[in-house]
Amino acid sequence: MDFDDPRLTAVGLLAEAHTGLMARLQPALDLAGLSGIDFETVIRLARSPGQRLRMSDLAAQTELSTSGVTRVVDRLEREGLVTRQACASDRRASYAALTEAGRARLESVLPQHLNDIEEWFTGLLDAEELETFLGTLRKIRDVVRPCATAGAQEAQAATQCP
Repeated sequence: MDFDDPRLTAVGLLAEAHTGLMARLQPALDLAGLSGIDFETVIRLARSPGQRLRMSDLAAQTELSTSGVTRVVDRLEREGLVTRQACASDRRASYAALTEAGRARLESVLPQHLNDIEEWFTGLLDAEELETFLGTLRKIRDVVRPCATAGAQEAQAATQCP
């Protein structure tokens, strides 16, 4: 058995980079009163059409269970950052939508968050390296998390994800 297998090295380096990067990014989120999953939820809503997503698509994008995403949305709703909206065409479905307060909270944290991303991640790569890296990440993401963009394009979401 080869314990120096490059596949083990690749996964180990990815895990170490992710853990280290998240630790570097968290202080700015803490100052804004957002956990990692809170931030992921509100930024995904902000970047979605109409700044809202079906709850099922939000669960698929975040890899939370339906009950997990319900708990996160409940908490964010209590803080006034997110609101629920009924689906006009399907009474069983509902949307999570970003509120003005949620948008304001994001706008307050984004300058520092983007500076941190630049310092600890994207700024370490030149433009060509970054473009190649993003393409590689998308290739891997599309295989291991095919529903990560659920709801981003309604027609695509309907065919790709349950």
